[in-house]
Amino acid sequence: MKHRTSAGLAAFALSSALVLTGCGDGDDSGADASASPSADASGASAEPVVAGGVCEPEAPSAPAEIPEPSEADQKAIEGVTVTGAAGEEPEKVEFDTPLEVEGLAVNVLDEGDGTELATGNRVTFQDYIVNGSDGEQTNPSTWDEGQAPQSFTLGDPSYQVLNEPFAGLHVGARLTLAMKAMDGTTQVHVLDIVESESLPTRAKGTTVKPEDGLPTVELGDDGAPTVTIADDYDDPEELVVQPLIEGDGAKVTKDDEVTVQYLGCLLDGTSFDSSWSRSAPTSFALSGVIPAWTDGLDGQKVGSQVLLVAPASEAYGEDPSAHELGGKTLIFVVDILAAEPAA
Repeated sequence: MKHRTSAGLAAFALSSALVLTGCGDGDDSGADASASPSADASGASAEPVVAGGVCEPEAPSAPAEIPEPSEADQKAIEGVTVTGAAGEEPEKVEFDTPLEVEGLAVNVLDEGDGTELATGNRVTFQDYIVNGSDGEQTNPSTWDEGQAPQSFTLGDPSYQVLNEPFAGLHVGARLTLAMKAMDGTTQVHVLDIVESESLPTRAKGTTVKPEDGLPTVELGDDGAPTVTIADDYDDPEELVVQPLIEGDGAKVTKDDEVTVQYLGCLLDGTSFDSSWSRSAPTSFALSGVIPAWTDGLDGQKVGSQVLLVAPASEAYGEDPSAHELGGKTLIFVVDILAAEPAA
């Protein structure tokens, strides 16, 4: 089964969701610069900082609240009929038009009889989308030629729209879901859950002794890292790639999509982003992130933990006015949990 996390999954991402790929079109409409190792974005200028501090993931925040469906919303989604067997591309999706909802309306048509979905699992699903206004399929379906099933980590708060609807279901389940799109129109989704894969939550392998003088990393009982940066740490001019744990999995390539846990720190010990703070790993294609990630993870093995120290030239660029993290050296601790060719 070939999985991917692509633009199609963005329909289910919250407005504050992790930005997994670069904004190559120069869009500066509010992408959170502290939200990922993405390639390009815009933001406020930043002042230089002095090295020295302790960096650790922030405590997980409460998941975002999703608008509850009204009685009318629920009646509308229960009026959607799908012709065709679960696990196969729908033949017809029919309902009284126009269908409009204010909250997230869900109707489970088949709970499935395969593996039960568990928080932390990598869940893969097919998505057939039609417009609520006229019932027409104008959006690409994962069933279409050249498309592929979508995957996300169950429990990732960036995809809270899917977490509750999928809870308690099994592989083989089919459900319909109606929600407002970014443009305010209602979309109706037919979702078929096709796989649920258990992934490790932290790197495991052989401990590697790091070179002297680098920021040090200590791990909590759950594997979450704490990074200590010495006051006299020299800001490197080139990318530093230091394996801390060597896994025994396949080697990662620049063409892969990786699933990781990570912590991002500034030289003063400030944590600016962490998957640990979201209580779930995240996935992205290495072709769409900052050079430090693309180059630093290339050739590393699945199961490994890698310390990256990225000067500004290998991160968000040297111009502080071009990005909130522009002009800054960034430190990452990355646990590589899985990798597969990106779609």
